[in-house]
Amino acid sequence: MATKNEVATQKTFSVALTEKLDSVSEALPKDFNKARFVQNSLALLNDNPNIAKYGQAKIMTGLLKGAYLGLDFYSKECYLVPYGEQLNYQTDYRGAKKLAKKYSIRPIKDIYAKLVRDGDEFEEVIVNGEQGINFKPKPFNDGKIIGAFAVCLFEDGGMQYDTMSLADLENTRKESKASNSPAWKNFTGEMYKKTVLHRLCKHIELDFENPTQRNAFMSDMEIETDTEKIVEAEIANNANQIEFSEVAEPQETKQELPEFMTEG
Repeated sequence: MATKNEVATQKTFSVALTEKLDSVSEALPKDFNKARFVQNSLALLNDNPNIAKYGQAKIMTGLLKGAYLGLDFYSKECYLVPYGEQLNYQTDYRGAKKLAKKYSIRPIKDIYAKLVRDGDEFEEVIVNGEQGINFKPKPFNDGKIIGAFAVCLFEDGGMQYDTMSLADLENTRKESKASNSPAWKNFTGEMYKKTVLHRLCKHIELDFENPTQRNAFMSDMEIETDTEKIVEAEIANNANQIEFSEVAEPQETKQELPEFMTEG
């Protein structure tokens, strides 16, 4: 049961987050549920007390990025992942699929990514003038990853896809600022899937509601994660160190917008 100090701190943070969301309301999705987002954000912090050590400013920046995209932290559509002195915002695979389906100008029926391993059957084909792929994975295949692909199926019957070889995936990893993060080291396959899915999304015409949403989406292309296990592993490394009550009291609610909002 929460102590009086913890309850007071939660109320303080709740007020600060609510005021911040009010100050950037024009950048939020039209269907954004502010009360639910605040409630779920508090639940996220209560369940992951080690996040509190990063202070209110970093926590607020990460939460706002999810808010701009209309993603839910508690439903694991996105995460705040501790990594050293950084608190990284990362969209989950489910969140990326949700955004593609929601904002694609051409309605999407399904979108997904798969790994190709040594022993799987994979080929690009042209049938009746239409380019496509044939993929037959070997059952229970734990062989070496040799590539990945992502497919988008549109409601009008069309499809679009993208493929990346292992060399392509590793080159993308080397260019990432987070190339040595625990996510890349421990969940390489999931990172590969997220990478090829994001590259496919660059070729799908997405119509976001405002430039802030687009900037938030594009800035997430580089730091990627795809699984709840990554977050759980990061939390386990720092568990039981900091209490939620150590979140700093808000100094000022009208803060400058985070840098990622102005990046092209």
